[in-house]
Amino acid sequence: MADPEPQDPAAELLLHEDEEIIEVLELSDTEPDADELANEMEDVDFADGGDGAEDEEWETEDEGVEEGVEALDDSEVTFSRHTGSVFCVSLDPQESALAVTGGEDDKAFVWRLSDGELLFECTGHKDSVTCAVFSHDSSMVATGDMSGLIKVWKVENKQEIWSFEVADLEWMEWHPCAHVLLAGTADGNSWMWKVPSGECKTFQGPSCPATCGRVLPDGKRAVVGYEDGTVRIWDLKQGNSLHVLKGQDGHRGPLTCVASNKDGSLLLTGSVDCDTKLVNSATGKVLGVFRTESNVSHASVREAGEPESNSVESLGFCSIMPLVAVGYLDGTLAIYDISSQSVRHRCHHESGIVQLLWEESSAVIYTGSLDGALLLWDARSGKLINEYRGHLAEILDFAVNKDASGVVTASGDHTAKVFCVQRPDR
Repeated sequence: MADPEPQDPAAELLLHEDEEIIEVLELSDTEPDADELANEMEDVDFADGGDGAEDEEWETEDEGVEEGVEALDDSEVTFSRHTGSVFCVSLDPQESALAVTGGEDDKAFVWRLSDGELLFECTGHKDSVTCAVFSHDSSMVATGDMSGLIKVWKVENKQEIWSFEVADLEWMEWHPCAHVLLAGTADGNSWMWKVPSGECKTFQGPSCPATCGRVLPDGKRAVVGYEDGTVRIWDLKQGNSLHVLKGQDGHRGPLTCVASNKDGSLLLTGSVDCDTKLVNSATGKVLGVFRTESNVSHASVREAGEPESNSVESLGFCSIMPLVAVGYLDGTLAIYDISSQSVRHRCHHESGIVQLLWEESSAVIYTGSLDGALLLWDARSGKLINEYRGHLAEILDFAVNKDASGVVTASGDHTAKVFCVQRPDR
């Protein structure tokens, strides 16, 4: 059950259909201080945790580029060391000079963006590597495979410094400013470790997979979505759930993605039920639900002829305007206005959207899709800015570099590619 509402109701914004705005949510302009947050994590009381079990196998989308089509390649660099689909990619946040990719071949590699040169291989995984992420200061890289084996490597000396085994891995990410790693597993648990000491804390969810999670910008809370449609906001220091969204406030299907705005005051939750919910992270209240016509499965039809259900695949907040973007499996990119809770633009893709990212300091959205295309959209106008091709199969993940001049994609064609992003306003 969610906690009682705070006495001060000023943090509530009610948006339902055509009703007027009742109250306005004050958004903080100040970002949390990194040293303070790192110190907060030092005070967390970690308890020992145990190992987990192995479970289901991985299935991949087989929707790629048609055979026989002349391959156009707009990329600058192609990394082709993987021998199976490349499931994940992350860039080092300090310099955006290095990438780490993980794949179906049970391998993860750290390599240089400028020329694709391999720095080192993250060895020892026994299943597909589905998570690979750099720490906030780029000094460590964490890799996790489907079976739940997690390893952390020191980038400077290319050495493994820590490993741990949990149940089947669903998601993994670093704390925004401490050497603290979080992960969610198929048994419903979320985990938090200090690295490399290995001090551990667990957050027990329902007995179903913790399908997605995100550490909030304050570094003190995390939002986790579950297969049963519930969402929990966790206090990382105390280890208790601050709010539980379920029933009408939760979703009618498994959660696929969660996101927060820059100061962490607002959350977005997305699900296979095609709903996107806007949530006040302080009160746990649902402020509104974003739906688009395409939610009512105008689903794409596979070649075999059976209909394919629609779902929310990716979402995010614009950092400079009150806009959110939602990407759907049917290929719709919907841009919603937060204040009016209305659709501002609908942008259509030929194939399902796998992931979207907003550019850090502009109203530009990047989308990667099942046909292997990387697209750039202007959220103000809803117009396509540019399109980049080169992959022969679906894009499964991508990352944008620090100054938004380059994008690194991971694909089912066994490669990762670096694209130089050219924009008219640069």
